[in-house]
Amino acid sequence: MSGSSTVSAVAPCRFAHYFAICGIDTETGLEPDELAALYQWLEADRQGRDPDTAATGEDFEQNPLKRTFKSKVLARYPENVEWNPFDQDAVNMLCMPKGLSFRTQADQHDPQFHSFIITKEDGSRTYGFVYTFYEEVTSPQICSAMQTLYQMHNTQSATANTPSSSSSSSSSMDSLASSLDEADLPISSSRRAGGYDSSRDTLYVSKALCLIVPMPFMHACRRFLSQLHRAVTSATAPPLPLESYVHNILYEVPLPAPGRSLKFHGVYEPIVCQRPGLGELQLADFPLAEAFSLLGVENLVQVFTCTLLEMQILLYSGDYQRLMTVAEGITTLLFPFQWQHVYVPILPASLLHFLDAPVPYLMGLQSKEGADRSKLELPQEANLCFVDIDNHYIELPEDFPQFPNKTEFIQELSEVLLSFGITANTGAPLRTRASPGSAPGSAPGSTPSTPARERKTVSLRQLEDDGRNGNLAGDELAVLELLQGNATLERLQALTKRTGVTVARVDALRAGVRAQGTEGQGGQTAAEEEELRNAKLNVQLREVFASRFTTMFADYEAFVIQSAPDLESWLTNREQMHNFDKASFLSDQPEPYLPFLSHFIETQMFATFIDNKIMSQWEDKEPLLRVFDGRIDKARLYNVRAPSLRSSSYQRCSILKESAQAIEQRLMKIDHTAIHPHLLDMKIGQGKYKQGFFPKLQVDVLNTGPTSNKWSHRTATAQRRKDRHRQQTEHLGLDNDLKEKYMQEARSLGKNLRQPKLSDLSPAVITQTNWKFVEGLLKECRMKTKRMLVEKMGQEAVELGHGDANITGLEENTLIASLCDLLERIWSHGLQVKQGKSALWSHQLHYQAREEKLEQQQAESPAVSNVPERRKSDCSVAMPSLRVSLIQDMRHIQSMSEIKTDVGRARAWIRLSLEKKLLSQHLKQLLSRHALTKKLYKRYAFLRSEEEKEQFLFHLLSLNTVDYFCFTSVFTTIMIPYRVVIIPIKKLSNTMTTSNPWVCVSGELGDSGIMQIPKNVLEMTFDCQNLGKLTTVQLGHDNAGLLAKWLVDCVMVRNEITGHTYKFPCGRWLGKGVDDGSLERVLIGEPAVPSGEEDSGRSCRTPPLQRSPSQTRRISITSLSGRGYKLTSAQIQEAIGEAVNNIVKHFNKPEKERGSLTILLCGENSLVAALEQFFHHGFKSARLFQKTVFVWDFVEKAVGYMESADQMGDLQETAEPLGMTCQSLCRYVNAINSTPRNIGKDGKFQLLVCLGARDRLLPQWLPLLVECPVIPRMYEDMALLRDRTTVNTLIGVLETLHDFPVTLEASLVKGIDL
Repeated sequence: MSGSSTVSAVAPCRFAHYFAICGIDTETGLEPDELAALYQWLEADRQGRDPDTAATGEDFEQNPLKRTFKSKVLARYPENVEWNPFDQDAVNMLCMPKGLSFRTQADQHDPQFHSFIITKEDGSRTYGFVYTFYEEVTSPQICSAMQTLYQMHNTQSATANTPSSSSSSSSSMDSLASSLDEADLPISSSRRAGGYDSSRDTLYVSKALCLIVPMPFMHACRRFLSQLHRAVTSATAPPLPLESYVHNILYEVPLPAPGRSLKFHGVYEPIVCQRPGLGELQLADFPLAEAFSLLGVENLVQVFTCTLLEMQILLYSGDYQRLMTVAEGITTLLFPFQWQHVYVPILPASLLHFLDAPVPYLMGLQSKEGADRSKLELPQEANLCFVDIDNHYIELPEDFPQFPNKTEFIQELSEVLLSFGITANTGAPLRTRASPGSAPGSAPGSTPSTPARERKTVSLRQLEDDGRNGNLAGDELAVLELLQGNATLERLQALTKRTGVTVARVDALRAGVRAQGTEGQGGQTAAEEEELRNAKLNVQLREVFASRFTTMFADYEAFVIQSAPDLESWLTNREQMHNFDKASFLSDQPEPYLPFLSHFIETQMFATFIDNKIMSQWEDKEPLLRVFDGRIDKARLYNVRAPSLRSSSYQRCSILKESAQAIEQRLMKIDHTAIHPHLLDMKIGQGKYKQGFFPKLQVDVLNTGPTSNKWSHRTATAQRRKDRHRQQTEHLGLDNDLKEKYMQEARSLGKNLRQPKLSDLSPAVITQTNWKFVEGLLKECRMKTKRMLVEKMGQEAVELGHGDANITGLEENTLIASLCDLLERIWSHGLQVKQGKSALWSHQLHYQAREEKLEQQQAESPAVSNVPERRKSDCSVAMPSLRVSLIQDMRHIQSMSEIKTDVGRARAWIRLSLEKKLLSQHLKQLLSRHALTKKLYKRYAFLRSEEEKEQFLFHLLSLNTVDYFCFTSVFTTIMIPYRVVIIPIKKLSNTMTTSNPWVCVSGELGDSGIMQIPKNVLEMTFDCQNLGKLTTVQLGHDNAGLLAKWLVDCVMVRNEITGHTYKFPCGRWLGKGVDDGSLERVLIGEPAVPSGEEDSGRSCRTPPLQRSPSQTRRISITSLSGRGYKLTSAQIQEAIGEAVNNIVKHFNKPEKERGSLTILLCGENSLVAALEQFFHHGFKSARLFQKTVFVWDFVEKAVGYMESADQMGDLQETAEPLGMTCQSLCRYVNAINSTPRNIGKDGKFQLLVCLGARDRLLPQWLPLLVECPVIPRMYEDMALLRDRTTVNTLIGVLETLHDFPVTLEASLVKGIDL
């Protein structure tokens, strides 16, 4: 795609660049294909022998007629074209991807057509179109060589009764090879009986005619080559020597100008082609209808989605042309984006090692008849989309997001197809074979039928069956008859016309048929009609896809960040720059689109699209971008909508008719006719005709074009003008080589290895390619970890003033998913033996098996363990340390019944390790078993490149500097074991309590419910559904027995899977008649750094969220107040300001960075603590008869006074709002007092403050308490509560909380109904 435009812009506008012939070189004779040697090399490398000394032997076990032999480019015209040098290796390999093949008269030898594509290093493309036919072998040497091979094969098969060792080899490459080379049994068995006998059989060999053109004019080239072939095989000689036709297409047929059509002449009939105008979608001549019919609409949309998300896509078919049709079809539909990675629609057999590439790719692999998909072992399947074209089924990677509005989208595409009489079933079933003859409803596992499908009339259903049975382009006239003959449909049609509703499908079908009726009368041939129909259908299908992107990215320009002053500075700093405001863009999209879009905007194709947009301020717009921007501008003219009103309702494509009309007009009215083929100046007696043989063409006439030709002259002057302009711009602007270098760098990932070199296949080249892969993977790892750190630290969000909850959480998830994908690709690079779909998990299982074996051996040996002794010496109660163990984490994942696949297990394990800050350490541990790594991986694998491996682990180590909760937050339904340790202050104070204690642990996702603690036990474990981040612990007892008092220092709780430990400080008594009489306390948690973490290699850790440096709140502020620990009034006011400020900051952060609000309300240095200090200032709490007075006592007295005053009518005179406020305070205090919970006086005060903050009543209650006559009895004169100015300031400070929605945790307000 990118290529067609760039080549045609530079290249003089000749329709074809080369005509080439490939086949057998009779002088060198039969040479085995390099494939055999390559396999031996790979096999020797796999077994650890020196591959270079491996003997190169011949393989006589295989039937010679099934073996592949070296083909050669026998001739090419012209010798060379300066702007497009001829790549002999690539052309030879792609014309005959399997090498030469032989047949006898007993076999079928129908000619075959296929196309191929050559992508150069700079991304530009050239297309090849190939017509392969069988020609009789006349060379006696070759016939006798084949005879000899046959005899050797027979002897070999007679002696060898055992199956061949190589075929049972387990190398992934070999299993690929064997599936490719399996003989199709029926033929080979019949032949083994007769075999090849030179005296009796005629030998045929394949020969290929190839046209190499700059643009994909598939139909025109196919027709030209088939006419050439017809000329060779027909009984009468063609009108002119073949040289005339080849010369004509090479030198006298120009490329059509943009927006024009062209007619030129083949051997027997004229050929027409057209080229879209500058504002239209670029040329795509491969029939999309065929791609849709082969895969079904739904499957094609799924494969298209995988392509957009840059997964690895492997197409599999026995037919080269099908591979090309599907690959080109999918890449054309990407408009305005372009595939940026490895693109090899036909993978020659000798390049199979490229399937090992740990980068996104789109490749096509030829399957042999009868080959079994299950035997096809692919190096990497975790992220692979496998497309079995011939069996109409696909295998998708796990959990990938669906394309937005997929159902409506499929519906619209189906209607376009139906309007052309094609009923490509909406989707052959995934992972199942489509049964060819069954009706849509009856295929096992087929798409669930929608009401619309069920309502479809019988006639249309028959049509659909027709489509399923392979009669893809249902006969339009028959359809018209069905429609006209169906009375119900006719009545329906009339009714809908009256009511103004249209039956889209029927109308469209009728219009399509009518259109075709008129075409037939225009004196066109059937082939031309077919071509026009294909072109119109192609463009309409592509318009439906293009319109999806126009809708989805209508406002993309608003989010492009143009930060560089000029091109040079932009190119130099490309890697450091943010080019697109992803967070704001996503926050502007409809909710259902987010899963897809958040992945898509991270891809290389999107990045390149944005790069092109930014560069368009300094240079010409890239053609696809120009067309796309034009469409967006046009859409804006017709449809002005505010970006804030994004809706996810489906907008259908509105320009289907115009797009088809443009093409129809061009093809009906030809703009330009090329010069007719004519006799050339050839020597007498040349160009002799012999039926069935393609003649040796005359080099002298075909290597040079005509000297005077009006359009070649026109181009030459234009070219000179262009060259002059280019030289000027080079002097003025950036040196072009430098710019290319920067661009290669800028679009780094996988770009420098975008195309395999289709040439020299020496082991050195394979090694070099893999070295590039290793470098690419390391660079990708660096970029990904850096991106994750920046995103996590929230700088981007802060700089852009943006942070939206679901967006950023979504973005984090996307980044972690892409890290999982990268690790899978690294682990599958250079794998010796493929086992299971996840290479990483497979490696871990090997490791686990070895370690468990070692453990078992150690357990059997009588070694004395001294670990328990150390535990005993530890007399204080503390949380036992959690052992850091890779195997233990694997076992946790293995025990999760929710995860069903290896890929899922590997991903869960990565998330868990990331959350525990052990990812780098675990992987280092895994790779420390060198013998295992050596056994599993080839020499060139990433994991065996020591220096790169170290750097990779170092990049992953940097992720330990931020906190992830990516395991806890994703696996919300799993059961998790928790450990609770209660730490008392006085030793034995717990053993002395006779009551029955209980505990309840709460987190962001729920609570554990009340659990009884066994008597005299300070440590317990319990299993519970994931609670998320822990927030509070309720601790209490039932006050039973004589010694029902308990002095608790703190409670520690640990998640035994993730190792997250939380400390819940208490420092108070629980018991009646002691402290504030509380039998139950709500303790506020904060993340604790587990002991021993510093030395476990995880020491780089951010301080836990929302923790401020302070003394441990062992003893509450309340109990301190009477014990000589007094804060000054200034400190108290500062503390209140600080507490409120922290809450305001909390709400101003992006939601994912907020941490716990409960800590800010009730923890240390919280709002409750600060207000306690305020109310305690100047409080007369002398112990009257040994009884401490609490703030709650003051609140109760004040409320008592207000209630009695209310009854006496004193409050009637007060203003109405004040009366209401009085009532609200009394109601809240009474509700708290009447709760069944024994939360103690300080607990009640805490609850009042929290409820007041939630319901925005605190500032209204304060004046009431200040005015209350109880104050002088309970407070000194200098108390803050009696200072009007201070109270007014406090009211003002508390009012700032009114802007925020304070929500309280269930554990705080349990039992309160307000």
